[in-house]
Amino acid sequence: MTKPFDPQAFAAAAVARLTGPGGRFEMVVEDVLGAPVPVMRHRGRSLGDLLAASVSWGERDYLVTEERRLSFTEHAAAVGALARALRDRYGVEKGDRIGILAANTAEWVMTFWAAQCLGAIAVGYNAWWTPREIAYGVEHTKPAVLVVDAKRAALVAELDIRVPVLTMEHDLPALIDEFDSGTLPLTEVEEDDPAVVLYTSGTSGRPKGAVHSQRNVLAVIGYHQFNDALGAEFAGATEPPSGRRFLLTSPLFHIASLHNLVVPRLVTGDTAVIYQGSYDADRVLRLIERERITNWGAMPTMATRLLEQDLSRYDLSSLASFSLNSAPSSAALQHQLREQLPVAKTALVTSYGLTECSTAATLASPAELAAFPDTVGRPVIGAAVQVRDNAGNAVPDGTEGEICVRSVYVMLGYWDDAAATAAAITEDRWLRTGDIGVLTDGRLRLSGRRSDLILRGGENVYPTEIEQCLEEHPAVRECAVIGVPHPDLGQQVAALVVVESASATTEEELQAFTAERIAYYKVPARWRLTTTALPRNATGKVMRTSIAHGWD
Repeated sequence: MTKPFDPQAFAAAAVARLTGPGGRFEMVVEDVLGAPVPVMRHRGRSLGDLLAASVSWGERDYLVTEERRLSFTEHAAAVGALARALRDRYGVEKGDRIGILAANTAEWVMTFWAAQCLGAIAVGYNAWWTPREIAYGVEHTKPAVLVVDAKRAALVAELDIRVPVLTMEHDLPALIDEFDSGTLPLTEVEEDDPAVVLYTSGTSGRPKGAVHSQRNVLAVIGYHQFNDALGAEFAGATEPPSGRRFLLTSPLFHIASLHNLVVPRLVTGDTAVIYQGSYDADRVLRLIERERITNWGAMPTMATRLLEQDLSRYDLSSLASFSLNSAPSSAALQHQLREQLPVAKTALVTSYGLTECSTAATLASPAELAAFPDTVGRPVIGAAVQVRDNAGNAVPDGTEGEICVRSVYVMLGYWDDAAATAAAITEDRWLRTGDIGVLTDGRLRLSGRRSDLILRGGENVYPTEIEQCLEEHPAVRECAVIGVPHPDLGQQVAALVVVESASATTEEELQAFTAERIAYYKVPARWRLTTTALPRNATGKVMRTSIAHGWD
């Protein structure tokens, strides 16, 4: 009698083969910044080396947009020329920052890789920032050069920026043409040298720059290669699939698109198809059809809008993998996707991660997500996840507490912010996420995002920054900003504002005031103006839970 197939037992055996002694992804414990951390024995040590090796993929497409295609060979040549130009014309050296402020373009990716050739640090600024926020970011990380697209160039022109500003439309092509001959510059780096800074919203009211090392980003590549190999084991294949086409719809200044999509493709030889412009479900679906997209990771908001279309009008048969990223997804949305999107029936996955982690901390397989719709999965390879109480002690199974993560993926810290780094990372390298969750039988469930965090369409919004902005208005005495439910975005920003008098200002005036100072997605969409003081508890803290009632 044939024994029934046990997927969990099969997976455990496959993982043991891949990660055990002599395995391709053999795991060993090494000292990483003073803590014992599992790492892959056979791993890359330099992102620049990976760029040099990428020419072996030849004329395969690496980057594709609606208007152009860039092969691996063409990309490496352009990156080499740009790196030589940045070094020879602008004096960029190891450890210097190269700022990138732009929407998704091939030049964004090329600038990132040019930084890695020089041992420089690529700084991805949020392309939705206002001039005031841009000024803060540039002053904070002090780039040697700032690379921008035309739209952001107009914003930068309003500022007193004292560094060279290079446009993607004109300056970069001219530099690449001018410096098109020469060897690929490669600078020797250490594994724990910083490679990239990506900004995350800060509870203190200012964005914080999460610093990711060479080791962090290289480990993310290894994580994706391991997942590919594990998938091949389940498929009965000797090698992972090749020639896949990944759709990029999230900003490159997010880890989802940069670390977890564009960068690994350089190593796996797959294609990154870059969607450009504001999200339009019909355009995305036509792009999937035209480019024969095989893999797509979407924000839940994108998936919701996708389902508003008549999917039978599009050929989506190429899709083999679909994931929900960047925000929690509801059981109802997952069910709708399985009902309407063919790939979701068998390949829908979700994960939990944050900028400070470089990649996912947990991953839910299709079968596990179908059985437990509220789970975000189990710890990924090389990651340890604990739920802890306020004293930092691990709590029993099934008990709510703060999610803490330790792994090779955890950032070095926050740029030029020792206090915030010390608050987030313990001496033994556990990252305190500030998120609340429950571990049950190894599966993680989120029971709340960070205490005050608003998750609007996949973007993290912290109330403090908006409150501080509003309080600059002369008519505002105090205010509280909260997230209220929204059927499409998940949450939208709402503000309760205490004003001097009923005639002191208007919602329209406050909306215009904030829109000039902070990114559009942070501007409150719902307003209440009052002359009554905010409710506070005995210690003087605003009682946000009472404010949250009655916004429906």
